[in-house]
Amino acid sequence: LDNNSMWNEFYHRNTEMVLTKQGRRMFPYCRYWITGLDACQRYILVMDISPVDNHRYKWNGRWWEPSGKAEPHVLGRVFIHPESPSTGQYWMHQPVSFYKLKLTNNTLDQEGHIILHSMHRYLPRLHLVPADKATEVIQLNGPDVHTFTFPQTEFFAVTAYQNIQITQLKIDYNPFAKGFRD
Repeated sequence: LDNNSMWNEFYHRNTEMVLTKQGRRMFPYCRYWITGLDACQRYILVMDISPVDNHRYKWNGRWWEPSGKAEPHVLGRVFIHPESPSTGQYWMHQPVSFYKLKLTNNTLDQEGHIILHSMHRYLPRLHLVPADKATEVIQLNGPDVHTFTFPQTEFFAVTAYQNIQITQLKIDYNPFAKGFRD
């Protein structure tokens, strides 16, 4: 994970990501240095976001606490990196960013965004899928697929920030939040 120290700072305060009806980009977004691929083989890079547990949460003003059973996860929503498929050599020569991925709370979303429930806890997953099996359906649990998760990218999905410390970190780090800085 490339922007590791930033992720860690958010993680220690319980990262929150805002969901909107029209879809909102993550900040921080996931950016990976990938190594160890076969240089000539072609790969599809896929990201999905899975529930960490089966709780719904609430913010009590100081910390997150479980408050009931999770809503069922909307399965099958994935983000395929737009430069897929590409060779191992291509993926390994620079960090791979998923800044275009958008999160929504609109269960009827038609834009292909990843659908999450507010006040639930999630973990992004990166899947490296060999592209030689020219199939229409990408099997993320196939035998040749490698899946990676990084605990520090775990987050709570919200429709508005709950923790003032998270709001402040987003303003401090996000170049697009400068309107809030002045």
